[in-house]
Amino acid sequence: MKALVAVKRVVDYNVKVRAKSDGSDVELNNVKMAINPFCEIAVEEAVRLKEAGTVSEIVVVSVGDKSCQEQIRTALALGADRGIHVEVDGRPEPLEIAKLLKGVVAREEPQLVIMGKQSIDGDNNQTGQMLAALTGMPQGTFASEIKVDGDKLHVTREVDGGLQTLALTLPAVVTTDLRLNEPRYASLPNIMKAKKKPLDVVSPDELSVAVTSHVTQLSVAPPPERSAGIKVEDVAQLVDKLKNEAKVIS
Repeated sequence: MKALVAVKRVVDYNVKVRAKSDGSDVELNNVKMAINPFCEIAVEEAVRLKEAGTVSEIVVVSVGDKSCQEQIRTALALGADRGIHVEVDGRPEPLEIAKLLKGVVAREEPQLVIMGKQSIDGDNNQTGQMLAALTGMPQGTFASEIKVDGDKLHVTREVDGGLQTLALTLPAVVTTDLRLNEPRYASLPNIMKAKKKPLDVVSPDELSVAVTSHVTQLSVAPPPERSAGIKVEDVAQLVDKLKNEAKVIS
């Protein structure tokens, strides 16, 4: 079984994101970048499936400018076999990314596509569902457990009421949630080996996709700062302030 894993380059989740002074975008100069945490979970799950003998080859793909190759190499160090970089300038939207991934799926013909449920920069939670719709594959989103049983894929997903288990016919698309696994760290020997693993660069034209923008970002602003709290003398004063100032009780 071949597994295709999509990864995205984002600001490291440990970094405090700041808006530019002119409010045009997020400040990215000298900021540490990393694989989107949900995508890292997807890579880990594919590697575990390979270690279990279920998956024979892991192909990792990323869409973006040349800097994305750093995250592809990281995924290769974590256990992926080869990488594909779809080189696109700017910030393609979820639908455009889904169309590009559809082109990669048509080329690679994977039996399983694994990707993060959303990226921590856009928080759109759209690409996986769009890819499933474009390819006609069944989908299992917000996966907290994945089991392969012959030509069936059992996906346990987190829903508001608890857990839901789906049986999907392969090939299928799965998006990962936080509780699926805990990603490993890349060892130094594997980081060195990843430099020699194949990484192909393709253009949108080679995938017969025209990348066009439909959304314009107008501004970026930080959340408003919270005002300082106050101390009250007793419960009666607290109730008075909640009733007459905050007006949250009557």
